Order: sequence, then C-alpha cells, then structure tokens
Amino acid sequence: MKFLTKLFLGAALLTCASAQSQTTKQEVISSIEKVNDYWQSHNSSKCRGFWDNAAYFTGNQEVYNLTGKEKYLNYAIDWAEYNHWKGATQTDKSKWQYKQYGESMNHVLFADWQICFQTYIDLYNLEHRAERIERALEVMCYQASTKDKDYWWWSDALYMGLPIFSKLYNVTHDQKLLDKQYECFKWTDSLLFDTEDQLYYRDGKYVYPKVKTACNDGKSFWARGDGWVLAGLAKVLQDLPKDSKYRPFYIDRFKKLAEGVAKCQQEGGYWSRSMLCEDDAPGYETSGTAFFTYGILWGVNNGILPSKQYESTINKAWKYLYTVALQSDGSIGYVQPIGEKPDPTRTVDAHSQAPFGTGAWLLAACEYTKYMK
Repeated sequence: MKFLTKLFLGAALLTCASAQSQTTKQEVISSIEKVNDYWQSHNSSKCRGFWDNAAYFTGNQEVYNLTGKEKYLNYAIDWAEYNHWKGATQTDKSKWQYKQYGESMNHVLFADWQICFQTYIDLYNLEHRAERIERALEVMCYQASTKDKDYWWWSDALYMGLPIFSKLYNVTHDQKLLDKQYECFKWTDSLLFDTEDQLYYRDGKYVYPKVKTACNDGKSFWARGDGWVLAGLAKVLQDLPKDSKYRPFYIDRFKKLAEGVAKCQQEGGYWSRSMLCEDDAPGYETSGTAFFTYGILWGVNNGILPSKQYESTINKAWKYLYTVALQSDGSIGYVQPIGEKPDPTRTVDAHSQAPFGTGAWLLAACEYTKYMK
C-alpha cells in the first residue's frame, strides 16, 4: 500500500511539474492579483495593527511594488490611518512592556505590536510624510537606547521586530539602530538556535529536551516559527548596508538556516508543522512553507544561496503553493491557525485561511516572479 501511495504521489507531482513548466510569469502575476483581490474584497482594511494583520500587509506591499496598482497602496494607507500610524498606543514609557505575551496598549515594546512599523516605513519611503514614522521612531529609538537585549524571546519576533531597525536605519542613518539590532539578535540566537540541526526553537519552552517529538523523542521545531526567522533574516539582509560589520553574521545564520530548512522539506513540497516529525501534526501547512519559499527564493535571487543547490527545493515548494495552497477562488488554504507549536488538535484544511498565511503566500509568489526566467 505504501508503494502504491508513493507511485500515486509521484504521478501527481509529475503532473504538477508539467503544469508548472507551462506557467508564464504573467500567469503568476495574475494569480497574485487574484489572491490579493480576494483577500481585500473579503476583509476590511479597518483592522488592528497587531502582528496577524500586519504580516499580511508586508505581503501586500510587495504586490504593490510588483504591480504598481494604486488600490493595493490605498488599502495599506487606509489601514495605517485607521491605526493612526501606531502599534500599541500607551504614551507613558514607564508602562511599556515586552517580557510577557500581551495584546494590551501597554505592550509597546512587544514585537507583535511593532511589525506594523515595517509597512509604515515602506509607505513613508513612497511619500515622506513625517507622521507616518513618528511613532516608529519614538518607540524604536527608545528601545535602542535601553540596556535590555532580551526583547525577542520567541522566534516570531525575528520577523516582527528585527527588520524594523535596518529599515529605520536607512531613513535616519543612526548607527545605534544597527548596534541594537545585532545585540538583540545575538541574544535570541544564543537562546534558540540549534547548531546541530541548524534550526530555531520557537521559544525557550521548546528547547530540547524540554519538549520531544513522537519520532524517537527527537527535537521539536515548528515550521512557521522557523519560517518567521528565515523571512526576517532575508528582510534584514535586504536593507542592511553592504559594508556593515554585522552582515557576515547574518549571512552565516541565513545560510545555515536555509540548509537546515531544505533538509526537512516533504516530498509534496511543503514543510510539516513539526519539521522533523510529521507524525506530530500530519498534513499540509502553508504559512511556514510560504515563508521558507520566500526566504530561499530571496537568497537565490540575491546571490547569497547557490541556485543549483536550491533549485529542487524551490520547484517542489512552488508546486505546492501554486497547485495545493492556492484555491480556485483566490483564497489561500491549509494555514495553521494562530498558535505557537505543531498542534494536531487544530484543523488545517483547504478552508483554513489567515491574514499572515495570505501575506506569506504573496511574499513567496512575488519573489518567485523574480526567479522565473
């Protein structure tokens, strides 16, 4: 039975490969627009600036950069204005928090409330209106002035918060932003990076042997958690000055993580929620897969990762994203709901959608258009 199953999967992949080889760049761009149009027609721009929505807007921004369509830009501006170009709104710095998870307006220094600044900065770069980055400058420059370095105690924060510093540096040219970015990243890296498997634990609770998988009591790595990191590092390297003294370390981690990620890709092109043990949470998952695909594509497109080494990884991942995750109506399915681990109790199917999953797919698809010959 297993042999017949493998034969069936192999035939399906060949069919997908054939379909992919006939796909043009314009068809991919049309699919990107279909996905973004579906999302925006079904979801109001008047939503909070917390991480779940803000991650979508990082993808939307890439769609605007690719297509130049004003409706995508206006949707982002409407969102930013609805949130008054802020994340958490507390003004009293003595009440600003980050050490514990929280969605309150006091969690100003919590990266999940800061990711919105990425899009605000991008919008500022399109039109230099001071109010667009006033709050981002206030919060991030304050954070850079503190002695604390444990701001990013969970892997997701390396997408939410890490790239903001290099983005703001390109506006202000204030070196202390890059110094703080590196100092905090090194702290997180020392806590969560597993040098043997070249993957990041989601947070300190999951560092082996605190949590073990069903596969020989092995290590538990969560796909979306590592997806946040790889995509976040790509965004940092995109903005970091080429001559920065910190660049070699970021490149080293980016390369090592990409290698670790590629080793555990499933034959179906996706990455399972539990990266080294699919038995923990079987089946497709799109958000981690899309972030991985984006990160690896970015690395290849920018000459950091060798194209030949990652060609198969990219092809399989794109087959999954284009023929399985993408639904006929333009929705993106198989997205694990909000969580922090490979959770088999949560339903993940073709109807499982989320803003961050759609945003991740858009990031990957836009980067794929640059990869296409």
